[in-house]
Amino acid sequence: MRAIITGQVGMDKTPYLQGVQKLAKSQGEAIQLYNVGKMMYGEAPDVRPGRILGLPLSRLHSLRRAVFKDIINDAPRHDHVMVNTHATFRWRHGLFAAFDFDQLRELEADLYICLVDNVEMVHNRLHHEHDIDATLKDCMVWREEEILATEIMSQAFGGKFYIVGRGRAQENIRTVFRLLCRPDMMKVYPSFPMSHVVGMPDVLAEIDQFRAALAERFIAFDPGDVDEKLMLDHAIMATKAGHDFIELDPANPATTFGKMPGDPELADVDTVRVSCREILDIAGDIDGQIYMRDFKLIDQSDMIVSYIPELPGGVPGLSSGVERELQHAWEHTKDVYVVWKPQKNPSPFITETATKIFRSTEEALAHFEASGMTVKTHLFDG
Repeated sequence: MRAIITGQVGMDKTPYLQGVQKLAKSQGEAIQLYNVGKMMYGEAPDVRPGRILGLPLSRLHSLRRAVFKDIINDAPRHDHVMVNTHATFRWRHGLFAAFDFDQLRELEADLYICLVDNVEMVHNRLHHEHDIDATLKDCMVWREEEILATEIMSQAFGGKFYIVGRGRAQENIRTVFRLLCRPDMMKVYPSFPMSHVVGMPDVLAEIDQFRAALAERFIAFDPGDVDEKLMLDHAIMATKAGHDFIELDPANPATTFGKMPGDPELADVDTVRVSCREILDIAGDIDGQIYMRDFKLIDQSDMIVSYIPELPGGVPGLSSGVERELQHAWEHTKDVYVVWKPQKNPSPFITETATKIFRSTEEALAHFEASGMTVKTHLFDG
């Protein structure tokens, strides 16, 4: 398998893809990784680190073509290949492409994977690594452009296109490894309420167990790997409280959302400050991209499995987002499975658009295993 791996500047793709390489090696597989940016610096020893995007476009173009020529010549020597590159650049030169159609045609990639991450994390890495003034809005626009350009690349040359959340967990590295080295594994979209269950630790624990169980057995495209809605809600609360920014722990932002600047619990955490005004400026972008991205994640999956918890008072935890995801999956002929936990029976709008309904995650997993839809993970990546 040959994969083009794209993602906007600030994704920090190299250590992530090295993690994929390491996992592959532990499973007896070898993946050759070509880091296009690093290779371009190798072709231009006169360029100082971090300054290559300041070169004239003509020289950038020549350097990139030289590097891709080397990759095209070397790739046939390897069973599995990852090319770490970009589809677009939005820099001081404006917006420009980071690929050439003739060379992509020669490379004949099987997969085109666009990595995405929470915009506040991309923004923080971008400004840590480069001398540039970019807003959260700039990063949101760039992400959309990168996704669209990568999808166009895949359509032009017949490879499969995937959006994958970078995330911070082993499951995300496992996703890219499996796409390359275990392509016959079934692909699943885990569906579950998110904003409806904030502040309900027991329900959140149930959902996390459900997500982990699916990630063990399938290639999982989890919508929770990129979750900016919680950041937006927190920014709104912070603004009402008179704060100009929010603080989060980059290692685990979910634990610091809900805490205000100055909270004693943040004292020993190396936090990242994010401007409330910039967050509020992208409120529409956050909602629009969630809508677009989650539907694309469903489209690239074989099936959707939705977990509906029981909330306090016996209320089904069925959000409008989950309902819309189930309907979209059904209309696009995906298999639709529902784990229904409430005592109250589901409505016809659930039962009439579901392939099968289960009363527990364990019952669902038993059905998947009996139907031959899962694999024994210790044979693959443990």
